[in-house]
Amino acid sequence: MVSPPDIAPPDNDVLWASSLHYSHSGAPGLVGVSLGVRQGEILALTGPRGSGKSTLLRCLSGQLRPSEGEIWFNSVPVHTMGDLARERLRRDRFGWIGPEPQLLPELKVWENAALPLLLSGASHRSAKHAACEWLDRLDIAGLARKRPAALTRAECQRVALARALVTVPSVIHADEPTAPLHRAEGALLLRTLTTAARSHDITVLLATDDEATAAVADRSLALVDGRLAGTAPAASPLPDTPEGQAACSLSA
Repeated sequence: MVSPPDIAPPDNDVLWASSLHYSHSGAPGLVGVSLGVRQGEILALTGPRGSGKSTLLRCLSGQLRPSEGEIWFNSVPVHTMGDLARERLRRDRFGWIGPEPQLLPELKVWENAALPLLLSGASHRSAKHAACEWLDRLDIAGLARKRPAALTRAECQRVALARALVTVPSVIHADEPTAPLHRAEGALLLRTLTTAARSHDITVLLATDDEATAAVADRSLALVDGRLAGTAPAASPLPDTPEGQAACSLSA
C-alpha cells in the first residue's frame, strides 16, 4: 500500500503535530496527540508527572522521533528530517530549557550562554555581546566570567535561559523550567521568558504541573496518560464469555 502524502499544516501554525505516538520500552508515552501552536503564542502543557508532557516536548523539539505521526515547523516536516538536520534545527531555530541547567563546567558563564551561537559559526565577539545582553536582562551580567561551580542553582538556571534565548529562536521548549526554584526565583525566570517572547514574537511551549506557572500562558492543554485530556482511549472489545456474548446480542 502506498502511504498518502504528508499534508502541510495551516499557514498560521508555526508548529503543528498530528497523531503522535511514542513508546518508552513498550510502555505508551504518547497516544495520538495532535496540536497546533501559533507564532508568538505561549502554550502551557499541563498534567501530572508521567502524563507525557516531557515526551511531547522532546518530540516537538526534534530530540525524539515519534513512532507514528507528523510534526511540522513552518510547513517543513520535522518527522522526515535526518539526525543532522534536526540537530541544526534545534541549534538555530529552537531553544530549550529544562529543570536541570546542564551547563558545561569547563566553560565560563558567558560561554555557556553563547554556546548555540559559537556552534553555528558566529564570531567570538558577536556571540559574547549577545550572551552578555541576555545575562544583563537576567541580572547576572556580573557573573559572566565565572564558571558554573561558583553559581547557585537559581543562577545556573538563569544562564540556561540566556542560552535558550541567545539565538532569538522561533520556538522555545520549556520543560518544567521553574521546578527546582523557589517561588521568587521562578517568577523572575518566567517574567524574563514571557517578556522576551512577547517582545521578540517567540513561540513558547511550557510544560508544567504548577497552576501559577501555567497561568502566564495564552492557553493550556492538559495531558493525561499520554493523551490530550478529553481524548478517550479506544473501547476495549467485550470478552469472549457468555456475558460478553449476551451484551452483544442485546446491543444488536
